[in-house]
Amino acid sequence: GRRRTAASAMRLSFRRLSSVMGIPEQLAQVQEKVHAAAASRASLLKLEPLVPRLVAVSKTKPVEDLKAAYDAGHRHFGENYVQELIEKSPLMPADVQWHFIGHLQSNKVGMLVKGCPGLACLETIDSEKLARALDKAWRSAYPERPLGVMVQVNSSGEETKNGVEPAEVANLCKVIATECEGLRLVGLMTIGAPDYSGCRTEDFETLKKCREEAAACCGLELESLELSMGMSADYENAIREGSTSVRVGSSIFGARHYPAKS
Repeated sequence: GRRRTAASAMRLSFRRLSSVMGIPEQLAQVQEKVHAAAASRASLLKLEPLVPRLVAVSKTKPVEDLKAAYDAGHRHFGENYVQELIEKSPLMPADVQWHFIGHLQSNKVGMLVKGCPGLACLETIDSEKLARALDKAWRSAYPERPLGVMVQVNSSGEETKNGVEPAEVANLCKVIATECEGLRLVGLMTIGAPDYSGCRTEDFETLKKCREEAAACCGLELESLELSMGMSADYENAIREGSTSVRVGSSIFGARHYPAKS
């Protein structure tokens, strides 16, 4: 019995090892595809190739997996849940650039801000109330540097999706750019289709139109606002459509394991 237990423990640790061993290779593969999609957009539009940021979405993944990507040179990680992010943040090196990409309730703002000093960007501002709460909390905690934020746009018009209606995006951007000194407006983000199958052409078009309106409304250069669109299912297409930041999880870390609901 004991020998069998030892064998199965070995198999289990080998499985863990092989999954960690696979992460640098999978990351490299995704980066290659990101570069290729950026190059194909550049040659089509006769532009200088701009390589979009790759945010490795590590939700539900253990810290060892994040460390494997970190050791392969990766620095941008995305998390969806406040609790998970503040548990992982102190266990990772200080130069990790954390992106919060989940729905944030105003009552969790303080917890997120205090628990993750390395937060680089919050991509899911979806109301003026949230923007103001975050601005206040961030200024009191880290007055020396503003926090990068994106406004999340509900480009698919689905009621189940968080995000701002396209018609209200420019206004919210203006509030952030002119009245929230602790925040720096860096762009717009969308999830796209409600079933997470990715963005459709109309989602990309909506986001680009929102960017034009927001830039005009805030007196900003169009190019100064990023477009965060594209996930595992559609990031190459999103880059060809002009995305400057993609959020990729399962293609790097493998399928997610959600704990069974008790």
